[in-house]
Amino acid sequence: MTTASKGMTRRQYLATTGAGLLVAGLGARPAVALDTVRQGYQTNMWGMPTYYLMRSGLLEKHGIKFEEFAVPSGNLTMQQMVARQVDLGTYAGPSLALGHDKGGLVGIVMIEYVGKTARVMARKDLGITKVEQLKGLKVANQSGSSTGNIFVDQIATKAGLKKGDYQEIRMDVNNMVAAMAAKTVDAMVNIEPYNAIAEADGMANTLVDFSSFDKLPVFMAATPDFVDKSPDTVVAYLKAWLEVAKDFKTQPDKVADVIYTYYTSKGYAMAKDTFAKALARVEVQPGWPSDIVPYMQQQSEILLKENKIKAIPDWNKALRTDLLKKAMA
Repeated sequence: MTTASKGMTRRQYLATTGAGLLVAGLGARPAVALDTVRQGYQTNMWGMPTYYLMRSGLLEKHGIKFEEFAVPSGNLTMQQMVARQVDLGTYAGPSLALGHDKGGLVGIVMIEYVGKTARVMARKDLGITKVEQLKGLKVANQSGSSTGNIFVDQIATKAGLKKGDYQEIRMDVNNMVAAMAAKTVDAMVNIEPYNAIAEADGMANTLVDFSSFDKLPVFMAATPDFVDKSPDTVVAYLKAWLEVAKDFKTQPDKVADVIYTYYTSKGYAMAKDTFAKALARVEVQPGWPSDIVPYMQQQSEILLKENKIKAIPDWNKALRTDLLKKAMA
């Protein structure tokens, strides 16, 4: 589904042109005409800070119009971006490395840590407590996603499980809870809020969360074409993200209300306190932490070993740290 944001009113237009000069320095929109952003995002909890960005009015505040492209998982957004159907999108490190390899995609900011949101869960009636007990069982996994790759390449491997030791059932994360309830799968590799829903309904228990393996930084990525064509738009966009981070820190109830409304509108039956616990597992911290390059190097070496990428990226090109510095100036 694609939804375009409302166009600018005459008053807004004047604020971005000559009339805007009268209030320069007082929070007016930039005088430079900014390009419309085609924003991709996943409808799981990893994409909800981006959903909040689009509903908060902060993009409009910075003079940015947008179209939104919602998908179940970030690796699908990455594929859209490789095909140049979307300009910006969120996903974790492995998908960023894959996207850079396949389509030159670049990270413009690390927006959040989500390692606490991803879990391996088993049906409660099976009495399973450890990952190694999944041998011979049916495991729902979104193949090709960052969580899917980390489960197969790291978590299962550490537990002594290789491909073939368990039956991988390829499935979108938003369909896994129903599959667990129907007992067509025995376990799932899933993220919030779906884990919290399964837990609250008493149908699943946690075997492990990803934070002990990977903090799972999530990036906002861009196509190189969009960055080259619209650098002013990217910088204004990052300014809006810095304000999103403030809202998550100082107005968590406001943020939770906006995102909770999204899930209830899609028919998910979830108590508000269950949702609040799920959202609290997302740590929104836009920036470029000093350990990001070593982290991405490690993830890329795993992908290279698995023949999923052709070469380790040049991080000076793949991670555009200069754009956030301009937004913060």
